[in-house]
Amino acid sequence: MNQNHTDAVPVIAIDGPTASGKGAVAQAVAQRLGFHYLDSGALYRLVAWLAIHAGWTSDTVLDVAHEQQLAQWASTLNVHFEGESIVLDGEEVGQAIRAEEVGNMASKIATVGVLREALLQRQRDFARPAGLVADGRDMASVVFPNATVKVFLTADAQIRAERRYKQLIEKGFSANMADLDKIVADLNARDERDRNRALAPLKPVADAFVLDTSHMSLEAAIQTVIERFRQVV
Repeated sequence: MNQNHTDAVPVIAIDGPTASGKGAVAQAVAQRLGFHYLDSGALYRLVAWLAIHAGWTSDTVLDVAHEQQLAQWASTLNVHFEGESIVLDGEEVGQAIRAEEVGNMASKIATVGVLREALLQRQRDFARPAGLVADGRDMASVVFPNATVKVFLTADAQIRAERRYKQLIEKGFSANMADLDKIVADLNARDERDRNRALAPLKPVADAFVLDTSHMSLEAAIQTVIERFRQVV
């Protein structure tokens, strides 16, 4: 499926930094509208998870010699999404890929051009009737530039860190693995890296609706996105 084909399918593209709430909002909007859901960040996390299990570290993962292997993994991911469940090669990895180590690795490999190219068509293939809600960092700018609705969802870094900390604790991670100060530092570093990368930097496109959820409930954010969609269809 190419981008022209996806133009006939309603797409809500939700971009934003880590822990801005875009995943929770996107999942809920998709469920209520009866649309498919794409967590593009999970694809990068899956490749990062494979890199970690291959023994690569954050210091070695960007070696030029590794680029083609990253692209190969991206092209052949045997992955199935169902709600929050993510199954890779028959193994449930949804919780494992949410670890901070995996997220930081994913942010680093997202700068690799051949990997982004390998994942581009896979992401576009998620756009099928009745519609798609896609969340990520370049959904509106690169993957679905003709999306029906483009939302840039953001929040204050400290608030995002507190949300991320709470999320990790609720998912069963220990306090040592969910250190708040470290999460704040990691978020700031990841934001800086994502904003300044040469390929598809994280920023709202010109026609995006910017939604700051710092002091907004999840339900209010969900309703705002749905109302925005209904205004244009």
